[in-house]
Amino acid sequence: MRVFLKNKKPLFTVKSYWFSLIAALYFGSALNMSFWRFIIGHLSINGVNMVIFAISILFLVVTIFYIFFNIFLLPRIAKPILALFLIVSSAANYYMYSYGIYIDADMITNIFETNTKEAFSLITMASFLWVFVTGVIPAVLLAFVRIEYKTFQKELKVRVLAFVVCIAVVGFFALTSYKEYASFGRNNRQAQKLINTFNYIYGVFRYFNIKAQAGREFVVLDDNPVLSPYEDPLNTVIIFIVGETARAKNFSLGGYEKETNPLLSKQDIIFNKALSCGTSTAISVPCLFSNLNRSNFDKNSAKYTENFLDIAQKSGYRVIWKENDGGCKDVCNRVESEDMVRINNPKYCRDGFCQDEVLLDGLEEMLMGVKNNTVIALHTMGSHGPTYFERYPERFKVFTPTCDTAEIQNCPQEAIANTYDNTIVYTDFIISSAIDILKKFPNLESGLIYISDHGENLGENNIYLHGLPYMIAPKEQTEIPMVIWMSENMKKYDYINYECLRKEAADNSFTQDNIFHTMMGWLEIDTKAYDEKYDIFNSCRIKNLPFAEQKR
Repeated sequence: MRVFLKNKKPLFTVKSYWFSLIAALYFGSALNMSFWRFIIGHLSINGVNMVIFAISILFLVVTIFYIFFNIFLLPRIAKPILALFLIVSSAANYYMYSYGIYIDADMITNIFETNTKEAFSLITMASFLWVFVTGVIPAVLLAFVRIEYKTFQKELKVRVLAFVVCIAVVGFFALTSYKEYASFGRNNRQAQKLINTFNYIYGVFRYFNIKAQAGREFVVLDDNPVLSPYEDPLNTVIIFIVGETARAKNFSLGGYEKETNPLLSKQDIIFNKALSCGTSTAISVPCLFSNLNRSNFDKNSAKYTENFLDIAQKSGYRVIWKENDGGCKDVCNRVESEDMVRINNPKYCRDGFCQDEVLLDGLEEMLMGVKNNTVIALHTMGSHGPTYFERYPERFKVFTPTCDTAEIQNCPQEAIANTYDNTIVYTDFIISSAIDILKKFPNLESGLIYISDHGENLGENNIYLHGLPYMIAPKEQTEIPMVIWMSENMKKYDYINYECLRKEAADNSFTQDNIFHTMMGWLEIDTKAYDEKYDIFNSCRIKNLPFAEQKR
């Protein structure tokens, strides 16, 4: 290609400073559609000052891009760098605009840590055409443009002058519209996460900065956790089901108008509309198992700190993690684990993913062979979008019409909701089936807890999927379902007043902050990492028992 172009006269010759300005205009406008949609939707033009402010935003964004390109678009590397930015920014522009997502460090973490199947489900014909037209074609055209640079000293002089002029422009806007910028910025901090190119550059930098801390000292929460049961006549088995993208709003157990929980409604379960720790799997799953609260949770710290699975294993429990959602986010690193996709059971798996029934396969046989206390964690694919239609077998296609495409933004909202609700019906089946399997073993002290990692938007206010910054995320992304079931043996030997617990769940909204300490209490582990005020069972335990006294 380079040899060919040497023998061809370029179609265009552009002076370097004009080239930077053209790039700034294109990136600041066409590749920032989601940002401008946000500005239009949140800006009230109610006077001359606001008109000036609105115009100034465009000038400010283009000016910032112009400064950026003047710094980084240098001879020899200008075209490759710009071509890369064009393609990546075009893709980011599409997904932000189409799904209403924001890009920050957490979203970058999701991108780097997602599995191949999930990534490819987001590549559609619409996304391909969008990126091809707005990213690839402009990148190819760069090959036919000759950028005319001055001598080093003259080029430096021009760029410094341009930088000074840009700073003057920014200063002018700051002086004339300071109040408007201060007010709008204070009330719409999330807008900065929509400024395409800068948002993902910062997110990538933060991601690798965090990864660079690898190798830090591992934090042990308790050197000697001790199993301290009230009574010990039976082996304890608890199944912990980690849901994926299930929102409480669509569970009929919580009042949803469609019957999405036909099986669980017949089980003696306790339901709660809980709150998630984050809005993405990469944050919520580690937080769910961590002793840290949402307010002080740090993903990297959690990676190098014991979680409740570690403490359960140290106390004598056999801990088994069965994975069906692309990875445990470092939660299961130190316990026995099985990857359903790698096992690839042909009855439930195809094209690189498995439906969640694969997690139940062999579960009954496993319980037959239980010889000691056991925790079984099932990480489900659940309602992972945008290809909701792939998450359930045909027999669970209860609600129609459905949206059988990854381009959910092009489907009627009723069809999106129907498809998503079918995934909830299937989840209902998975949870209820696990309970039915446990019921077959009256010789065990058994229990089950299901809790989703985060929720999902289905097009409300043009927002799809999940991953919005927590401070602005709607409740569809943060309000999640939690289901608890206990065998009669569990109620008896754990001394738990089930009706009291039912009332507690009806009167309170629990959070993922409660899970670590609730599990420590439920597993009857005496550990200094336990805090009874977070244990949702504590207020419903019969008092003055040895275990309860130890926890005080």
